[in-house]
Amino acid sequence: MKQPVIGIIGGSGLYEIEGLTEVREVKLETPFGDPSDVYITGTLGDAQMVFLPRHGRGHRLLPSEVNYRANIYGMKILGVEHIISVSAVGSMKEEIVPGHIVVPDQFFDRTQGKRASTFFGNGVVGHVQFADPVCADLSAILVDSAREIGATVHQGGTYVCIEGPNFSTRAESHIYRSWGVDIIGMTNLPESRLAREAEICYGTVALATDYDCWHEGHDDVSVEAVIAVIQKNVATAREIIKTAVTMIVQQRQQRNCPCAEALKFAIMTDKSLIPFETQQALEPIIGKYL
Repeated sequence: MKQPVIGIIGGSGLYEIEGLTEVREVKLETPFGDPSDVYITGTLGDAQMVFLPRHGRGHRLLPSEVNYRANIYGMKILGVEHIISVSAVGSMKEEIVPGHIVVPDQFFDRTQGKRASTFFGNGVVGHVQFADPVCADLSAILVDSAREIGATVHQGGTYVCIEGPNFSTRAESHIYRSWGVDIIGMTNLPESRLAREAEICYGTVALATDYDCWHEGHDDVSVEAVIAVIQKNVATAREIIKTAVTMIVQQRQQRNCPCAEALKFAIMTDKSLIPFETQQALEPIIGKYL
């Protein structure tokens, strides 16, 4: 049985994965432009790993500047079937204390339309099922992994994705809380959409760093405060990843989750009418259905 290929997208503070062997850098060009950085591939235990820093090494890209399509396309090219996304988030609930881990199961979009978050277009139309925007199987593994290493983890919850790069106004923060969201961030929604179109399982390890600006008993969110918590949380995230990778390898079977066939009935366009250039560009994504 072949080794599973697991992708890691590192957020703020996570710019490398420790413990990889047979490490090499892979620079890819995609039909959608350049990914955030080179991909770092290697082996961790019995799994093949592909790591990409979401904002580039040195944290050079704004959330709205990240080329999400190129990033996920590159993961697909490299054979990735599972993506673990690590992200710093703000807590919108008292019980999610800075330093806790959240594995969300829902997203709510409050970006402003600046981010390309579909592979479709240019002569091909597809509509994927997205009611449950993360892989339930992978998310369960992430929760179990966090518990195994002794982290305080919250299973499920809604991640509201805002445009950024500024943090929320106080009014926005209170309104989001009134909607019942659990955490707030700036990056994961386009990734999850594109991963679903690419038929890649996607799950989030969200590192709570602050209470945004709604909590009267805590200082408003600042970069200084976020970095201080991230430095502690990143070590936890690395341990969660190592444990999750081991679990994925141990449970390795033919994927039975809906992610694996998300495009099976999604493409609406008559195959004979899809432009040749579009077919070529999307071959890794839709080729098996054409």
